[in-house]
This record gives sequence, structure tokens and C-alpha cells, in this order.
Amino acid sequence: MKQVLIGSICFVLLLLTGCFLPENQRMENRVAYPDQLESVQFAIKQFKEDTGMLPIRTFDENTSLYSRYIIEFNQLIPRYLQQPPGTAFENGGVFQYVLVNVEDEPEVKVIDLTAQKVIQQYQQRVNDYIRQNTYAPIEEIVDDGLFKLDYEELGYKEDPHVQSPYSDTFLPLLFTADREVIIDYSIDLNLMLLEHDHAFKEGEDIRSILYNHSAFVPSRSVPYVLDENGEPAFAMNLRN
Repeated sequence: MKQVLIGSICFVLLLLTGCFLPENQRMENRVAYPDQLESVQFAIKQFKEDTGMLPIRTFDENTSLYSRYIIEFNQLIPRYLQQPPGTAFENGGVFQYVLVNVEDEPEVKVIDLTAQKVIQQYQQRVNDYIRQNTYAPIEEIVDDGLFKLDYEELGYKEDPHVQSPYSDTFLPLLFTADREVIIDYSIDLNLMLLEHDHAFKEGEDIRSILYNHSAFVPSRSVPYVLDENGEPAFAMNLRN
């Protein structure tokens, strides 16, 4: 009887612990479930058929490509959706729902927001350093208008990285001439190019291979093309 009582207490405590976890820490809010993507996809289709428009936030020409078409759930609720998916940032999740291929067949994808804290902190340190010194602590020129920063100068013990949404890899952060911290997806692009067939033309941005084979768009990135060896190369001359 005593063991049953202890077991019951532990079970109740476990339930309570789960109930009081912050929304963005719950496991069910950290997976891009296909059924949730499909439900939003269906709502987008119905909305467009009814209105001839897309339920997205307004943006300006300086907004980066994969943050340009953020879905505005308020336009879909309650006629097309009862509420945002549990994985959506608007409902306590860690994903920002966006659209790609808006000019042809709009497709619902997500931005993984879990890396944002690391990036924001890094960006803030870089901004503070520039204010104090009038220049960024550049360690290496990676490409035209793209740099690797000296993390020690910025007060880090090791080079900051963020978890990839595509693999178990941790991805490096780089700095652009526009003073923006971005994620280098070269590792994931290499993996995708090896795993999937593709027919990219010369000079074509290859980032689409990432979201064509996953639920995620490569947020905070710059364009890539294939080099002469068929490997990813930065293409800072392309419009992001």
C-alpha cells in the first residue's frame, strides 16, 4: 500500500512538473510536426482562394529572404484556424511559421528560433565593441563582405556556435559588412548535396535544397552557389 501511495505521489508530481514547464520548454512545442504544418498549409490555401492574398506581415525591401513572408495567424483565426499551432511562437512554441515559393505555390515552413538568444547576445557584443572602438574585431576575411570575428576580443572563451535545425551539427557564426551576425550553413548544405539529387544552374542560390528536404528555412543566412568543385560557396553578390 505504501509503495502504491508513493508511486501515485510521484506520478502526480510528474504531471504537475510538466504542467508548469514554460511553454517554450515543452517537448511537444519543439518538434515541427507534419500535421501542424499541413493544417496551416490548408488554411493558407483556403485564405488565398477566398481573398486572393496571403496572410503575411508587411515587410520592406531590406528584410532578409527567409524572414520576408511571416504568417500572421490573426488573419486566419477563427475562420481558417482555431488557434496557432502549439509549435508556433505565437502559442508558446519555438517556431516562426513562414512561407516560401510565394509567387508560385506558397509552402509553409518554419524558422527555428532556438538559436536566436545566442545570436542576439553575440550581435550585442559586436555592437558594443564597435561603439567603443569604431571597428569590428575581424580575425579573418571569409569572403567579399563576410568575416570571421575574434571571439576572444569579444570576451568569449570559445567560438560561439548554434545548433543546426537540419542535423546534430553546431554551426559557426559569421559577420557581414552590413554589421549583421549570420549563420554559416555550409556544413548542412554539403550534407544535403550529398544526400539528394539536384540540378542547380551556375550562379543559382542553392539554399532551397535545405527547405525542400526539411521543414526549416535557413534563417539568418546569406546566398550560396556551387563552386567549380560542386561544393557550397558564398555568393555575397546575390540579393539575399
